[in-house]
Amino acid sequence: MAILSIQSAVAYGHVGNSAAVFPLQRLGFEVWPVDTVQFSNHTGYGAWRGKAWDAATVAAVIAGIGERGGFARCEGVLSGYLGERALGEAVLDAVAAVKAANPEALYCCDPVIGDDRAGSFVGPGIFEFFRDRALAAADILTPNRFELALLAGRGVETVADALAAASSLRTRGPRRVLATSLPAAAGEIAMLALGDDGAFAVATPRLRVRADGAGDLTTALFLAQILRRRGTAQALAATAASVYAVIEATEQSGEAELAIIAAQDSLLAPPRRFTAQPIA
Repeated sequence: MAILSIQSAVAYGHVGNSAAVFPLQRLGFEVWPVDTVQFSNHTGYGAWRGKAWDAATVAAVIAGIGERGGFARCEGVLSGYLGERALGEAVLDAVAAVKAANPEALYCCDPVIGDDRAGSFVGPGIFEFFRDRALAAADILTPNRFELALLAGRGVETVADALAAASSLRTRGPRRVLATSLPAAAGEIAMLALGDDGAFAVATPRLRVRADGAGDLTTALFLAQILRRRGTAQALAATAASVYAVIEATEQSGEAELAIIAAQDSLLAPPRRFTAQPIA
């Protein structure tokens, strides 16, 4: 199965496509990465080099994939950090082209807007694009707590709040919503996923390491599990186990970047399992 992944890329470290492509390949997927930016490192360092690609360039690269006949083999389109609204329109054009060639393909949208630590860190029009355009087109939506509250227009202080917010977003387009970075019991962090087969939550121990790129990794792994025809609960539990293993390895390494390469075997066989519990 092939996945078209449209998001940022860095040379040093693991965020965006640099966090998504290898894990997907390790799980057996063909991945066609299209980068929206090419930076030396993620912007959390405070300084970086490189450039953002304009929408016309991104659209041209995607069109070239279509000219090779790739769209008919594409099972999923994954989008992350966009940089400017025009890139969002290029993504939706790509989704439409892929679905015209393969109506069973899924669009997984990670609405990268910001987080609890930094607030909003995207340019003008990006939030409105996700709210007004991407939500209706997405089959899977994967906001963090900050993005979930913003898109739903309501506070998210508990798992119950997250369920209500995610349920409201489902009425606006996506069949499945995965909400990450949710409050949980002391010493834990939670994720919630809901779809036609129910709503489920999973909690994992909260580790001390700052894990930039963990959201990008989580989205990629969840899409992979859904494309493997896993149910929502099974996909959520498998995703949580693999992400926890990578973050735990990162903490043990003492490095600042996700230990995706060192922990690659855990993507296939996580050493610790978690159970997704049904919620209502």
